[in-house]
Amino acid sequence: MMFRSGGGEGDAGPGWINMMPTAAMLSPTAEISPRGPPPQHPQWGLQETKEFIGTRAELEKDFTVTKRKETLWEIVSAKMREKGYYRRTPEQCKCKWKNLVSLYKGKETSDPENGRQCPFFEELHEVFTERAKNMQRLLLESEAGSTQSRKKVKRINGDRSSDELSEDEDEDESEEEKPARNNSRKRKGEKNVAAKSPRASSSSFGGVQEMLKEFFQQQQKMEMQWRELMDKRAHERQMLEQEWRRSMDKLERERLVIEQAWREREEQRRIREASRAERRDALLTALLNKLISEN
Repeated sequence: MMFRSGGGEGDAGPGWINMMPTAAMLSPTAEISPRGPPPQHPQWGLQETKEFIGTRAELEKDFTVTKRKETLWEIVSAKMREKGYYRRTPEQCKCKWKNLVSLYKGKETSDPENGRQCPFFEELHEVFTERAKNMQRLLLESEAGSTQSRKKVKRINGDRSSDELSEDEDEDESEEEKPARNNSRKRKGEKNVAAKSPRASSSSFGGVQEMLKEFFQQQQKMEMQWRELMDKRAHERQMLEQEWRRSMDKLERERLVIEQAWREREEQRRIREASRAERRDALLTALLNKLISEN
């Protein structure tokens, strides 16, 4: 048989060699040797793209996560794998998002009314609306109390740095070979975070204000384009109405001319009939008078 060895119990015969490919094929972690062209990544499907946009919209609510791009796309890739879709890398998710944003902005600025006909416009519009709300809320908080907002940003940065340091500490505990170097690195990290927190808070507020300014400028530009489009269509509608009125006036004048010509022809016909009747009466009268005179 194929599963029996050719020698004793301790010998590795041909049967044992024949079993090895079968075990390798049944193992889920076995590496498959490349034969032929490498496998291509499948295209993004409609439902997969909708789920991808929905996952990105869920993470948009967490403002701290969206600021860390690498962590963001790693989370998106992991969530897509959890939902049972094809394993997309963070770089593929990032490129797909850039393509969707370019398509959305192109349709939105070029033709605002027909932009909603492009695929995934509603889903992308919800994501950017949520982003605008977050930025507007942060701007209002910064205008209401800049000091409190700075303290809040410092606290967020401190929590984030403590989380990062705790992650580093866990990694250091797992790596028992370099404890002294990692402890000194943690102390340096704490000093750097404490020194950079005021500058980070001011730069973050400047970045938020700049993003809001750019967003409002884009909104004003879109509104101006929409108004120009409405004015153009109103002018075209007015020109069409004027052309229609001119054509109606022309038809009315032609109808009046035709009716006047018909009345003139009828009048001439009555005049001719009256003259013929008079001549006929005159002839009959003359004939009667002649007959009377002869008798």
